[in-house]
Amino acid sequence: MRFAPLVAFALAVTFSPVTARAQGEDIITPHITDSHHIDFPCPSVKEGFVCEAELPRWTPVKIGSVELDLSPTKHVVMLLISSTLAFLILFGAARAQRRAALVGKPPKGFANFIELIVLYLRNEIILPNVGHGGEKYVPFCLTIFFFIASANLLGLLPYMSTATGNISVTATLAIITFFVVEFAGMRALGKGYIGTIVYWPHDMPFAIKAPMTLIMTPVEIIGKLTKPFAFTMRLFANMTAGHIVVLAFFGMIFLFGSWFIVPLPLIMVFAIMCLELFVALLQAFIFTLLSSVFIGQIRSAAH
Repeated sequence: MRFAPLVAFALAVTFSPVTARAQGEDIITPHITDSHHIDFPCPSVKEGFVCEAELPRWTPVKIGSVELDLSPTKHVVMLLISSTLAFLILFGAARAQRRAALVGKPPKGFANFIELIVLYLRNEIILPNVGHGGEKYVPFCLTIFFFIASANLLGLLPYMSTATGNISVTATLAIITFFVVEFAGMRALGKGYIGTIVYWPHDMPFAIKAPMTLIMTPVEIIGKLTKPFAFTMRLFANMTAGHIVVLAFFGMIFLFGSWFIVPLPLIMVFAIMCLELFVALLQAFIFTLLSSVFIGQIRSAAH
């Protein structure tokens, strides 16, 4: 599988239609699928300026009759890069802010931009939705935002891959958020947390309470489970859809089989990639927003 930049693809279309068709078929799918190799640039037009480096393969771990392959994959590498990038951005901005505070001045440049984002998310999104005493959940929500944003944006770069286009990654993020939300409810409600699972209307007579409990309790449980499912599918689908659209536009070149059609798909691909830049940040924002909303809802829940 290959992933070539648009320039390499355009050169291939110009000088080698056969190579271009091969690249057109493989230019997007490796960008959203996982594998045991990573791509890096190399000076070969035939290979689409892309070479592959195999990742180490480890002996599977056996747990009873089940074998777990813990070997690193391309998406694992992308997750490590994303987490490292998010850490360096936030750590560097924090140090710059501390140095500026010591001299009584605001931070400058990129650190000032990061501080603007952090303050906006904290004061306008997280705290208003989480509610009173929500400061303890600000680090989690900010970490989620910058990690997802880093992973999404890395997926737009040549030779990189979209880790958030892997449903296992988005499901893990959703499960982590689910446990944070439920833990927040347990801390805030204490014994009253059971009321978020078992529906028991206190202001109704028992003859109505009993059937309502039997009907609404499964609804409450399903409602809890649909939230991580929605988290999983929303991020996965949005980060995959843009690349599929790009692949469809590339396919127009071979569908019409004309040199004159080449500029139009390339222009549309460029437009979609610009839109993908916005979507990458938007999906990180939505994930953070909904996380804070669900934390706030369960902390104030009462039946």
